[in-house]
Amino acid sequence: MSSSTATARTDWLNSIGNRLGIPRSNRFRGRWKLISRRNFAVNRTVATGTSIMTPPVVAESSLGLQQLPFKSEGYNYWKWRGYRIHYVVEGEGFPIVLIHGFASSSFHWRYNIPELAKRYKVYALDLLGFGWSEKPLIDYDALIWRDQVVDFLNEIVKQPAVLVGNSLGGFTTLLAAAALPDQVRGVSLLNGAGRFGDDISTTDKTEETALHKFIVKPVEEIFQRVVVRSAFWLTMQPDQIEAVLKSGVYRNHSNVDDYLINSILRPAADPNAYEVYYRLLKQLMSNPTKYTLDSVLSQLSCPLLLLWGDLDPWVHDRAKPNRIKDFYPNTPLVNLQAGHYPQDEVPEQVNKALLDWLSTFASEI
Repeated sequence: MSSSTATARTDWLNSIGNRLGIPRSNRFRGRWKLISRRNFAVNRTVATGTSIMTPPVVAESSLGLQQLPFKSEGYNYWKWRGYRIHYVVEGEGFPIVLIHGFASSSFHWRYNIPELAKRYKVYALDLLGFGWSEKPLIDYDALIWRDQVVDFLNEIVKQPAVLVGNSLGGFTTLLAAAALPDQVRGVSLLNGAGRFGDDISTTDKTEETALHKFIVKPVEEIFQRVVVRSAFWLTMQPDQIEAVLKSGVYRNHSNVDDYLINSILRPAADPNAYEVYYRLLKQLMSNPTKYTLDSVLSQLSCPLLLLWGDLDPWVHDRAKPNRIKDFYPNTPLVNLQAGHYPQDEVPEQVNKALLDWLSTFASEI
């Protein structure tokens, strides 16, 4: 391998590693050791030498908080456009719909569902390609997930609701709320994805040459697959998942437990898991410019709440929540000492903030 090729490979791997939060010291290991975990029973195999393990059903975590019991088979399923979609539903009352982030699932709301369900009917949906939902080989983009949430509201929830989304799920909730202004009564973003239009460079919009289209681009595609495959298997090892989560994604390491790690490992056993992971990550790396925060917020008409983990290593624009507030006036912002997943890292604070916010417009819901 030439020095330029090696440098390019290192740059690609570092780029992906930065996106995933993988510590630099863990990115170039040829082998990744699988660590054993106590009190688990082997359930199914992801790949040679890697097992999915199911923890015992528990009502409370080691933190003393009630959590959603883990079920390796999932909870409820809904047929959408011919695909099997997983969701959780608990409680009674006005509906709250929780949407997870990238490479996550409904189980990432494990601490929020039981508490919110004491007052509301809580749904947690697995987006197509993620979690316990089917993983078809299609071209994924923001509108696929928007349509899924819209149809879920129409076909399953069947009444007005409040949407709560983390990361990618946050941007999805904004798109769904803009599409269904009469049905979505409020949106809460937890470290929501998306960028403002003026943050996006237009320098890539040059015409593609024949050389690039037929020679350079296919080679890049093959090269990217090699690198992404390495990243996929790296992040599908329990010890590597733990290292990634503790490297800054979670500031509170006590919540990085067997339950959380297994909820990430289990979907990797699904057919097409790697190919879907590749397509999703490729889209993420390509920085699509079609849908921007300002264009979506300009179509929003419901109350908005921002719950923001200020220690997020994946969102580098520290001014982002304040920019959203400036663009969409009268938006409360709750700053949290947490990383990218505040709902799982500081669940008590998130639950309180959500319940307090919901109570301010209780007459409207």
